Amino acid sequence: MAARFTTIDDYIDSFPEEVQDVLRQVRQTILAAAPAQAGQNISYGIPTITLDGRYLVYFAGWKHHLSVYPVPDGDAAFEEVVAPYRAAKGTLRFPLREPIPYDVIARVTTALVAQRSAPGR
Repeated sequence: MAARFTTIDDYIDSFPEEVQDVLRQVRQTILAAAPAQAGQNISYGIPTITLDGRYLVYFAGWKHHLSVYPVPDGDAAFEEVVAPYRAAKGTLRFPLREPIPYDVIARVTTALVAQRSAPGR
């Protein structure tokens, strides 16, 4: 049976130390790009950053990569930045053996915040 985590810290602590460092930096990158009132919890068994009580962005560690979900649609420049990491329409995958592009994660978070605050959302 898969482990059930109650906090993001518990989730991160379940990984090897070198992956913990990456996950902590991903978390800090997302929080720095999100509004100050962003929340944090576990949803669907993975870390979730929330805004106004609704999910904003999820991140998860895997054996050989980490993932960030969802990925908003963007203009051509945005799509060019995320294209190398797109594993599926709504998923970015970052290999752990390569430097993590935290700037891309920040850009995705900023785009998700903008999408959430758009009129009609």
